[in-house]
Amino acid sequence: MTKSGVEVHQEPRSAEEKRNDAQSFPDGGLQAWLVVLGAFFGLFISFGWTNCVGVFQEYYETHQLALLSPSTVSWIPSLSMFTIFIAGPFVGQLFDHFGPRVLMLLGSAIHIFGLMMASISSKYYQFILSQSICSPIGAAMVLYPSFSCITTWFLKKRALAMGIAASGSSMGGVVMPIMVNRLIPVIGFGWTMRTCAFLMLGLLIITNLTVRSRLRPQPKNFGIASFFTTFKDPPFLLLTLAGFFYSMGMFIPITFLVTYGRNVGMSPSLAGYLVSMFNGASGIGRILPGYVADKVGNFNVSLFAACLSTVLVFGVWLPGHSHSTAIVFASLFGLSTGTYTAMSPALVAQISDIREIGLRSGAMYAFMSIAALTGSPIGGALITASGGSYWKLQVFTGVMLAVGSAFYGASKLYLAKGKVWTKV
Repeated sequence: MTKSGVEVHQEPRSAEEKRNDAQSFPDGGLQAWLVVLGAFFGLFISFGWTNCVGVFQEYYETHQLALLSPSTVSWIPSLSMFTIFIAGPFVGQLFDHFGPRVLMLLGSAIHIFGLMMASISSKYYQFILSQSICSPIGAAMVLYPSFSCITTWFLKKRALAMGIAASGSSMGGVVMPIMVNRLIPVIGFGWTMRTCAFLMLGLLIITNLTVRSRLRPQPKNFGIASFFTTFKDPPFLLLTLAGFFYSMGMFIPITFLVTYGRNVGMSPSLAGYLVSMFNGASGIGRILPGYVADKVGNFNVSLFAACLSTVLVFGVWLPGHSHSTAIVFASLFGLSTGTYTAMSPALVAQISDIREIGLRSGAMYAFMSIAALTGSPIGGALITASGGSYWKLQVFTGVMLAVGSAFYGASKLYLAKGKVWTKV
């Protein structure tokens, strides 16, 4: 090129310079896809394990904690979800400051330790400490770096890469409930939990060896102000509100799928498979929409999936009271909500500076944690208030999903400047 008549030659950048350029996304290559593979297993052992809450809700109600009400027992899975989400802003800032390596190693140890402690628990407070606090803290330290690292390697194929990684939680949600249901009658609860922990330890070794960020850590001053400053951005605020209400509605069916199946007359074994059906369909809902989103827009796909979830609750779950209805709802609801899980990090990345993704993702998940904490106990209280019927829980779930869908629509319209048929 020339400047003032003088030809200027640009020195080719080294591989290291390209790697640390925030605007140079490889969008492929062996190292990038190895990150996706490691993140897949990271999601398997974190969100995948959390997706098993329906199995434990039913098991604890009929075994160790049979004397407690469903609402009281539901605090175990709901607090677990709350913990993994509320850890988001802290893990996000640590990721931006130090990178993924130390976080993931420490998180792996804490997660496995929590599961081992749960295996020897028998009292309510022990399950709270081990399964609802310790284990999710470790899982969060694996979960958020896994997602955040992918965003540094992909741009054009980001939604697809996110979807493939997020399908790991679906795979975990299929495999783990079957393992738990099959192993408990054979080797007991304690050794079942330990067997699951050993499986996750092997997968965590792969995750720690493969997941890495393309960018160097950017040390920043920690402060609560930076957390709240992110909400001054209207698209991010609308997206956070959408995630809050959608999560409030989404986690209730996940928690009570098994008990609902028992309520409509399913055998314990068949009801237990509802969780695996949900997560199996969720895997499809995490990969396929990601591929479509790269072509038609992340917000467009997310809005469609949110509206579909709402329709399924009011059109299938609420009026139906049969085995077939429970199976159809579990599968289709898994398909629609899987899109939400996979697309959320891509939505944040789309409206954020690449070097603030850790903080912003954490901020959004922190608000979602409130919904995750309160949703299931509210659902349990609604079941009790309706004398064991599920209709009040179903109506509440549908309303929350509808409000979340409305905020997804508002965020899409804001970014599209009021244009309905445009890629966003």
